[in-house]
Amino acid sequence: MVLSFAPLEASLLIKIGIIIVLATLFGYLFRLLKQPLIPGYILTGVLLGPLVLGFFHDIEVIKSLSEFGIAFLLFLVGLEISLTKIKHVGWVAIFGSIIQVVSIFVVSYYVSLYLGFNIFEAFILGAILSFSSTMLVVQMLSDPDKLQTLNGRIALGFLLMQDIIVILLLTVMSSFNSSSPIFLIYAVIKGLVLIWVGFLCSKFIFPALFKFAVRSQELLFLTSVAILFLFALLSELFDYSIAIGAFIAGLSLANLPYSIDIIGRVRPLKDFFATIFFVALGMQLTLPSSWFVLKALAIFLFIIFILKPFIIFLITLLFGYGSRVSFLSGISLSQISEFSLILIALPTVILDISPDVFSMVIFMTLFTMALSAYFIKYDETLYLWFSPLLKWLDTVFKKRQKLEYQSENKKEVMLIGIHRMGSIFYHKLSRLTSNMVVIDHNPEVIKELIKRRISCIYGDIANREIMEKVNMKALKYIISTVPHEEDSIFLINYAKLLNPKIKIFVTANHLHEAFKLYHAGADYVILPHILSGERMAHLLREIMAGKKSVIALKQEHLKHLNELGLFKI
Repeated sequence: MVLSFAPLEASLLIKIGIIIVLATLFGYLFRLLKQPLIPGYILTGVLLGPLVLGFFHDIEVIKSLSEFGIAFLLFLVGLEISLTKIKHVGWVAIFGSIIQVVSIFVVSYYVSLYLGFNIFEAFILGAILSFSSTMLVVQMLSDPDKLQTLNGRIALGFLLMQDIIVILLLTVMSSFNSSSPIFLIYAVIKGLVLIWVGFLCSKFIFPALFKFAVRSQELLFLTSVAILFLFALLSELFDYSIAIGAFIAGLSLANLPYSIDIIGRVRPLKDFFATIFFVALGMQLTLPSSWFVLKALAIFLFIIFILKPFIIFLITLLFGYGSRVSFLSGISLSQISEFSLILIALPTVILDISPDVFSMVIFMTLFTMALSAYFIKYDETLYLWFSPLLKWLDTVFKKRQKLEYQSENKKEVMLIGIHRMGSIFYHKLSRLTSNMVVIDHNPEVIKELIKRRISCIYGDIANREIMEKVNMKALKYIISTVPHEEDSIFLINYAKLLNPKIKIFVTANHLHEAFKLYHAGADYVILPHILSGERMAHLLREIMAGKKSVIALKQEHLKHLNELGLFKI
């Protein structure tokens, strides 16, 4: 039953105020549910729009404001794209993402035609289903520090290449008025000219301009926003969407030494206007009108959750990575990109697709983002479920590189996580015993350890396969510097089950986590802030008592830092 309320006749300020307040409440709710915030903003629009409460009768002004959201979104995307990042993602991301996008587009396009959608709608649906959400994946992988893992880097590489492809698509679609090849070539040429203008400005004008502007934070902010709007205006003159101009403006500022400062200054504006953009999308949502659309939804969700992850899995496997890394890379990209919402919001697109298709895309975005967040959170658990089926693939496809080295001697100590605090532990422990193995999820760290012929294994502590590679019954000590409560509890339970006498040291960030880990069976819980405070207090007592000089302490510290720096981690 649809509720009916009289449309709200109020000033623009009041309307925006209602949107922001309600979006904030949904933001809190979705954050508590550990969900991405974008679906919450869209649901805010659904609630305020004609589908539910009908508070706003005329949303044209809100839609106009939402264009700022698109502009600032793409401005920041341009600022964060660096050509040096592309060099580091490897062939699997560069060519693999192209293969994945093309294959999903072709399948989705012909499935859409078979289901009865017209050619233009089939094209749009094919494009939308091909891309994954950079915003969601980076957020979900950053929280537990998974971006530094091998599968995290591969997923990030896929997303980076997808972003470049989707920007090229937006460039063409923003001025799409004809299917003529000549027109498309002309549109691409205009885009290249616009990019060339941005390149010339970034080379000869912007460095001097920002060198002066950076002296004042207000002037730095205003200069950045001014360049955004200047390129947006230039984009309009080229018959492009202002969003394309905003992206090129960001791209032209990306290589400046002040780009991080610019991002920090502009991001709050982006968050504000992007919220209005996603709310405006929700206001335009209508209920699908036929069983046909629901059937199409089921098929497209199959493409997103089954076919897309499988293709990424297969591509990554063929490039020589193992089944685990391939599976985790594929599962993390099983959603629709926020760029899909920008694509259907383009005037040249929204006027030529049916309301059912528009609503279907928004629904797919909401549903896939929400479900994918859980896929990423429990990716290791999902892999363990499927591992009996996937393990045989490792024998068929030879792994690209075995990221481990183990000496013949029996291991007595296992150190998990050698970055930062772990490097200090290794430095001390290596003087006490050579019977030690290091486990870390950063492939660059493992490669460095292999060069130094230090026993090591690439992987996560929550991965049972990694634990099985170590003779747990022979170990005397496990020291984990990874401050993840669930992973630490798994480690304690697994190790104590096989070896009740083993001593386990785990790490926590908060007191309540420490109590839980002690209750789970930890022998000692490392709380870095308490240990560092106690160590600093001890040093201050020695200095104030005249037992140690500040100069001697500094020299000792520098010597220690230089020794740790040999690990290059």
